[in-house]
Amino acid sequence: MNFVSRRSVLAGASASAFVAASCFAPNTVRAADDIEKAPNAIPPSEALERLKTGNDHYASGNPQERDFSASRAARMKALHPIAAILACADNRVPPEIVFDQGPGDLFIVRDAGNVVSNYALASMEFAVMNLGVPLIVVLGHSGCGAVAAALGASTLRKELPGHLPELVKAIEPAIITAHGRHPGDFLAASIEENVRLGKKRLKSQSDIISGAVAAGKVGIKGGVYDIATGRATLV
Repeated sequence: MNFVSRRSVLAGASASAFVAASCFAPNTVRAADDIEKAPNAIPPSEALERLKTGNDHYASGNPQERDFSASRAARMKALHPIAAILACADNRVPPEIVFDQGPGDLFIVRDAGNVVSNYALASMEFAVMNLGVPLIVVLGHSGCGAVAAALGASTLRKELPGHLPELVKAIEPAIITAHGRHPGDFLAASIEENVRLGKKRLKSQSDIISGAVAAGKVGIKGGVYDIATGRATLV
């Protein structure tokens, strides 16, 4: 059996603290004036138009050519994303590609079903407070497996293993709302309602985000990405 010395533990703790400080310090100490003068200090509507234009480029097969190594040194100094994206973890939905944006242009949080978990909420608060993002987008997608699993479990009253019941519980209100609409495509309707639910939760569960929205500094939008066509449609 191996034991770690107290000195090693303290050294490890110091190293961890240094790493944490290195990750957050450059942005947590930014003053309000610095954020207002940053390159991403644009109206939410302008940020949304950039995403729409980027998606048009991608869906039409005309994405911009980029040198991904360019400006690497500049990105070491600061982050200036034009939008924070809460997307599904599905590997067919890469937000930078979907919206034809370059490295550092988007702050992305992903989990199965684009659910507003506590960690996702904290990440979005960080993006608003410290990175000055003017726009948050909740992005669902066609044929979402997480929503489909929640729909099946809810309909059949079947409990899934592990931590999956937590995911079902988070998505289930959207399924109930979608059912009330008596849709022709229950899954598609549930995916849309899940996006709307995410938008509501971002504002209702965070004073930081709701305050920024009320002040007109941040906009919240929702969309569904169609994997077959490449188009992202606002909902």
